[in-house]
Amino acid sequence: MTLFLFAVVFRVINIQYFQGEKYKKLSTELTIKQDTIYANKGNVYAADGNLLATSMSKYTIRIDAVAIDGNVFEKNVAALAKELSAMLGKSQRYYETKLRSARKRKNRYLLLARNVGYNDYLRMKQFPIFKLGVYKGGFIAEHKTVRAHPIGKIAERTIGYDDFRGEAGIEGAFADFMQGENGLRWKQKIAKNQWKPISDVNEKEPIDGHDVITTIDVNIQDITHHALLKQLELFEADHGCAVVMETATGEIKAISNLGRTSKGKYFEKRNYAVWESHEPGSTFKLASLMAALDDKKIDTSTVVDTEKGKIFIHNKKVEDSRRGGYGKISAGRVFEVSSNVGIVKLIKEHYDDEPEKFIAKLEKYGFTKPIGFPIKGEGRPTIPKPGGKTWSKISLEWMSWGYGVSVTPMQTLMFYNAVANNGVMVKPRFVKELRRENKAETVFETEIVHPKIASEETLKKVRKVMENVVIKGTADNIYSSNFSMAGKTGTAKKFMPRIKNKDGEWEGGYYSTQHYVASFAGFFPADEPKYSCIVVVHDPDKKKGYYGATVAAPVFKEIAQKIYTTTPIDNQSVNDNVEFAALEKQFNKYNTIITKEHTKVPNVKGMDGMDAISLLENIGLNVQISGVGKVQNQSIKKGEALEKGATIILKLS
Repeated sequence: MTLFLFAVVFRVINIQYFQGEKYKKLSTELTIKQDTIYANKGNVYAADGNLLATSMSKYTIRIDAVAIDGNVFEKNVAALAKELSAMLGKSQRYYETKLRSARKRKNRYLLLARNVGYNDYLRMKQFPIFKLGVYKGGFIAEHKTVRAHPIGKIAERTIGYDDFRGEAGIEGAFADFMQGENGLRWKQKIAKNQWKPISDVNEKEPIDGHDVITTIDVNIQDITHHALLKQLELFEADHGCAVVMETATGEIKAISNLGRTSKGKYFEKRNYAVWESHEPGSTFKLASLMAALDDKKIDTSTVVDTEKGKIFIHNKKVEDSRRGGYGKISAGRVFEVSSNVGIVKLIKEHYDDEPEKFIAKLEKYGFTKPIGFPIKGEGRPTIPKPGGKTWSKISLEWMSWGYGVSVTPMQTLMFYNAVANNGVMVKPRFVKELRRENKAETVFETEIVHPKIASEETLKKVRKVMENVVIKGTADNIYSSNFSMAGKTGTAKKFMPRIKNKDGEWEGGYYSTQHYVASFAGFFPADEPKYSCIVVVHDPDKKKGYYGATVAAPVFKEIAQKIYTTTPIDNQSVNDNVEFAALEKQFNKYNTIITKEHTKVPNVKGMDGMDAISLLENIGLNVQISGVGKVQNQSIKKGEALEKGATIILKLS
């Protein structure tokens, strides 16, 4: 007994004097914790202030069916089921049966709804039973923050993301700036496993992330997206991209990248304009012509014999699309009609003995290295160089008409834009500034890659022949007397790589006569360019068409015309037939609606959210939206008297 008493006394003394601090610390850790206060992630905005990406609160709603008093449950379960039915869509009987079954099975974590918005979450908190709270009403709400794109899937790949999928697009490139810094505060455990802040002062205040202001113009983006989409669907193409760039600044006003699913639908699959390096075909002829002109090897009036439209270089055939060729024509006409034979003969004659000089021009034009975007995944160009592993005896001639080289659509656009910009090559950019609390912290200015890529004389000549391409060349199908355009068509056979098939046999290693890349690059207006644009379409259905003039050029015209229509340039009038009759009919109908003098609120149900917002704001209403997609509900009913300045709430889905 004495030994037992001694042991107890020793244990007490040991705990109190020798291990006291240890147990005090353990007690504190169990009752006090440091809680993270998460910073708000920054938003992504269009140049005009439209929201492109933001964080939204979503809730998963569950119920603890055991926590509710029996009398309360029986008295209110039918009323709760009725409210759930009205909000979530299934019958009142369905929810009452589900709730009773959960209570019978003593389910303390019954799922009722996922991805509930903040306003609906607040409504649900006031439902019968739920309004009693967590412990008496069994109401469980689990909060999460998700990124939402208010304009839907348009430009989704360029806007990007920073999540479990990795870092992509603008959000991925500026993830560190947008995340902000989390704050900290101390909380103490109280009854029923609840945690209460120890004080009303945070240990560390959270700092919200930067907002990113992009160069995207929502109107031009919408025009570009739908023009490309219509053409991809029409020609059942595999994928394609279209980019619009402001000539003087390099600001990307629109970028659309659409890939086809197995079901024939299109979505922002990859950022093809930035990522995909491929053989450009005849759009590359501008670089060949400009190099020879600037080196004073030729003039646009230099005559070249295209013979009968077919020649052989080291036993490799070069052939024009026109059977029988063009005969003897000027170098300018070679470009306008896109004669492969003509451009190959010109470059072979003047650079065969000094190919390094031609390659130096391509380097000056920005084709030998990546542009250097902050966006991840930029494709690498391939330009063979004399003495290199990929150089062969036909490399010079083949690259002169866009084969044997590999460049991205953005590189081609940057080059064409420099021609439009009086020879000043500016770097394409997607971001204008980083902003916090409406204050600009970082502003991105126009970056000049090269101050002058060619002489004034050369630039004047190539711009003229580019305009002639549309007036009397390969793209005369898109000519309009009402507004001017300049550019170059491209049609390239796709190289089928040599691979083993499922039977273990080698196949490929040749240029296909079934798979093509159709493209068009240029600028508008032709005399004082405001915008440059490139359209690239991969693998259109050959039976429906595959030439750049047929597949890509009409998209360029559609984009140019719609931009002229909505944002007139230099007072040039537009009254022209476009290639897409259905799209034009829809546009004219919409334009009639927004320009009509309204005295009553119109019906916008079923319209795309962007169209509805534009319509309603044009007639004097303030618009608030929730969700994305098409309009499902409008707070001011159709036919009600229009009050200028009133607020209308649109629910999209």
